Formats: sequence, structure tokens, C-alpha cells
Amino acid sequence: MTEPTHPPATEPTHPPATEPTPANSPLATAPVETPGHDLLKGKKVVVTAAAGTGIGFASARRALLEGADVLVSDWHERRLGETREKLAAEFSGQVVESLACDVSSTEQVNALISGAAEKLGQIDVLINNAGLGGETPLVDMTDEEWDRVLDITLNGTFRATRAALRYFKGAAHNGVLVNNASVLGWRAQHSQAHYAAAKAGVMALTRCSAIEAAEYGVRINAVAPSIARHAFLAKVTSEELLDALASQEAFGRAAEVWEIAATIAMLASDYTTYLTGEVVSISSQRA
Repeated sequence: MTEPTHPPATEPTHPPATEPTPANSPLATAPVETPGHDLLKGKKVVVTAAAGTGIGFASARRALLEGADVLVSDWHERRLGETREKLAAEFSGQVVESLACDVSSTEQVNALISGAAEKLGQIDVLINNAGLGGETPLVDMTDEEWDRVLDITLNGTFRATRAALRYFKGAAHNGVLVNNASVLGWRAQHSQAHYAAAKAGVMALTRCSAIEAAEYGVRINAVAPSIARHAFLAKVTSEELLDALASQEAFGRAAEVWEIAATIAMLASDYTTYLTGEVVSISSQRA
């Protein structure tokens, strides 16, 4: 998942049984990152689980590239500080703030939303990126493993969504939430029952909360990436496995993290003002 608040999932962790896609597509070579187009100019954006090299960091950077001011959050305070410094150095003309937060704590999540509103002046966009994965067959899975993955990935998104909606309920402006789900919310995958169940829950939470959020002027959507390669993932997963997983995608390659982040930015922008309660797949969607 992403660069989560805790050790990441390598989704999926076993190559599917289908034959690899020949890498003969014109899209098999990843493109150069698309430049910013001010999609989020003037917006105030909060990103959870933004420290590191994954989708959270890429989403924060993309928001800045699109003209936003950004507050990054993560449970790992040292990495969070390094992330803020790196982004602030690249985007010196924009506001880059940070607040530590463990999404398993209601108190800390509430403090994140109130603190972000104070530091940024207001919140326009919340990107719920935090999640926790793992690889354990169901027969070997402990209650603690199941509960931990569900608590960070699903309950953490719930806590942040609830706190954000309470904020927007009393705000004089509209807002957007974008949740990071996963194709494993749809796909069956060995040893990923806890993570898949949590991400399917994020999808359902997205749909239901979007109906309630409309009366507060808030849109809620989600992205469902398959595999996105980045440095941290490469440290915990073999190159052979990553190559095998990437070969199953339509283009014969994994996504770049900026490609996921660019889709998140689009959903957060005014280009999708009539879109809510949807889960946008960023994959070839093979079962």
C-alpha cells in the first residue's frame, strides 16, 4: 500500500496464475512525470502517511506541484521531519507543514484535523493514505494480526473521515476527501485476507460516507492502485516478485508512484466536481 504509517503491503504478494502480458505495448515504458497545471492552486491539502518514498509522499509532492499548500502527517516523527524538509526545499514558495499522527488513536486523528486547520488556515482536501499490510495465511493468522491491519487500514480511514466531516460540517467552504484503497478490495489473493478485507471496507466506507458528506458540501472518492514501485517497497520485496507482478498489468509494467498521485490530484480538483462515492481503479483490473 502505499507508504503506510506502518510496514507496507506488497500488493499482491504472489503472482497471479495468468500468463504475463508481453511487454510490447507502447505504454510499457513509464512516461516522464507530467508537469503541474495548477489543479489545486490555492487549496490547503492534508496527507496522512506521507513520510518515505511511496504514494503518500508522492501525493503530497503532487499537491504542491499543482499549487497547493500542504501539511504532511505520519507516525514516524524522524521520517516525517525529513519529508517536510525535503518538500519545503523543493517548493520554497509554498507552505509545507507537518504534524505527527498515529491513525490508530482517535485523539491523535482529531488533533491532526484541528491542528492542520490551524496551521494551514483551513482544510480543503484530505488524502487518507494510511494503511498497514502483511502476508499471513488465514489458518496461521492471529487475532492480533487481523485486528492491527483492520484498525490501521479501515478504522484509521474511518477516524480521519469522521474528524474531517465534523470539521467541514461547521466550515463555510466545501471540501474533498480521497481515500487510498487497493485492487485487493476486489481481487482474491493468497495470504492477504486481512488487508483485502480492510481495503474492501475502505471502498464501502467511501461509498456510504459520500452520501452523508454531500450535505456538508464534501465529495469523497477513492483510488484502487495495483502495484506501484518505489524505493521502500524494493527493500522489503524481491525484484523477481515485483517483476512478476508488474508483468501481469496491461502495460507490462508497474505504475510509477507519481501516476497514482496524479489521479489523486485529479479527484481532489475541480475537474471532478460531480464525482463522489466512486472507486477509481489504477490497474488493468484482472481478477
